[in-house]
Amino acid sequence: MRAIIIGAGRGQRLMPSTADAPKCFAEVQGARIIDWIVRALTQGGVSEICFIGGYRIDSVRAAYPGFVFRENADWPNNNILASLMCAEDLMDQPFLTSYADILYTPEVVRGLVDAPADIALGIDTDWVEHYRPRTCHPPHDAEKVTVADGKVTRVHRGIGAADAYGEFIGVAKFSAAGAQALREVFHRRRAECAGRPYREAALFEKAYLIHMLQDMIEQGVAMTHVDTPGRYREIDTQEDLDLAQRLWRG
Repeated sequence: MRAIIIGAGRGQRLMPSTADAPKCFAEVQGARIIDWIVRALTQGGVSEICFIGGYRIDSVRAAYPGFVFRENADWPNNNILASLMCAEDLMDQPFLTSYADILYTPEVVRGLVDAPADIALGIDTDWVEHYRPRTCHPPHDAEKVTVADGKVTRVHRGIGAADAYGEFIGVAKFSAAGAQALREVFHRRRAECAGRPYREAALFEKAYLIHMLQDMIEQGVAMTHVDTPGRYREIDTQEDLDLAQRLWRG
């Protein structure tokens, strides 16, 4: 199984840790975030890792020569969805995609690798506890989901906390058919919306992955979920990094 890590952005809210290094180089308990991610992926069944870089990509190239690299040269002007599609040429086989600023475990990776569905999303079902001490990143910013009968029915920040089943952790599995569906919707929407608003994004180029996932759900593309009860942390702010030093249990 191939993994595609989306790590092009600078992570401005994690300053000063990102002043001279990519966000994924911030250390948690003596290891870089990217090292925790590689451990989870490889122990969960991933054999090849592609890293999509932008800010300080040469630092990642030097430190991880075994990665396959794709570059998002326009990273200051676009967002997660555009970054992911920089590796479109590698979507000819099943793959996992992962944000580069998160901590998670091999167990959720294994569940996603083994999931029979064409698209499966990793979901933190203990997300409320995760957000309790996060004063700099409130729950309304969480990429929340609702589910029914094993299927994801909605993925949207606007879902109310009481209605949310959990939070999308930024790790998802696509089969070859699932990847084809992603590519088809992406190109159709890009032709329609390039340089114009797309869903909640001011411009299509600024869209998040969850905008496209929700678009696909509304078009009838089925997505299942693989749950992790809290063994996940997002590192978006200095507060998050400090919390992870104390609370992360890899």
